Amino acid sequence: MRAVVYERYGTPDVLELKTIDKPVPKENEVLIKIHATTVTAGDWRMRKADPFLVRLFNGLLKPKKVKILGFELAGIVEDAGKNVKSFKTADHVFASCGFKFGAYAEYTCLPENHLIALKPSNMTFEEAATVPIGGLTALRFLKQSHIKEGDKVLIYGASGSVGTFAVQIAKSYNAKVTAVCSTVNVSLMQQLGADEIIDYTKSDYTQSETRFDIVFDAVGKASASACKNLLQPGGRFVTVTRTPKESPDDLIVLKKLIEAGRLITVIDRRYTLEQIREAHAYVESFRKKGNVVVNIVSE
Repeated sequence: MRAVVYERYGTPDVLELKTIDKPVPKENEVLIKIHATTVTAGDWRMRKADPFLVRLFNGLLKPKKVKILGFELAGIVEDAGKNVKSFKTADHVFASCGFKFGAYAEYTCLPENHLIALKPSNMTFEEAATVPIGGLTALRFLKQSHIKEGDKVLIYGASGSVGTFAVQIAKSYNAKVTAVCSTVNVSLMQQLGADEIIDYTKSDYTQSETRFDIVFDAVGKASASACKNLLQPGGRFVTVTRTPKESPDDLIVLKKLIEAGRLITVIDRRYTLEQIREAHAYVESFRKKGNVVVNIVSE
């Protein structure tokens, strides 16, 4: 099969398209023919070994544990181990690969009890492939912040992958959402249902007179101290630089929101596996809005 492999840390040029052996599923695994994946911050940070802690996880001098990146995917189950009960051949699925990565390839194997679910019926493969990382991150942090109906929620970095999902998920709780973004993304925030929008190129969001129940830093660039005055007494500050609490049914929750028409994905650019270097360079530039998709099988 074709796969993008990296043997050393560095720029996007270290990513190489090669032909390697197709994996064989273990008794508890499904073999997935991947139709689409994405480029996330987690992918380029692993490639670049930024932060340095990546080297402690994946090899001090060169990648050892993970050599094929790709954090999330959508595709079709081609085979299943004899102990697999939840999925069968020809099922359309979407999944988070977790820190196993491996989605920059034509096939991968994932354990049945991994974060895999049947693909939302009203999404294409490329749309579904964008949901597991950004969608799960947004959902988990909002749940961790104990979001409830009527809450005032400020989302900083609202135009990114996590942010675009967070705006919609917060609205699904009937919260009042204030999105912080740049001028070029104001119309997108309106389309996603934000109640108020702060254009950070024109005003300082930390000087807002509104007091919020939740301030969600969806890009990891804000600080609790900078946002302290934005919070009501008892208000919560959450940031993607921390680790959210997980629940095994989180992907199913997202699937239900999608099929109910309450959650869509924002795709900025589409690339092919052959263009993976260009895709990484673009995402690393911090200019993307929503998600960047890599199509492995043309739909």
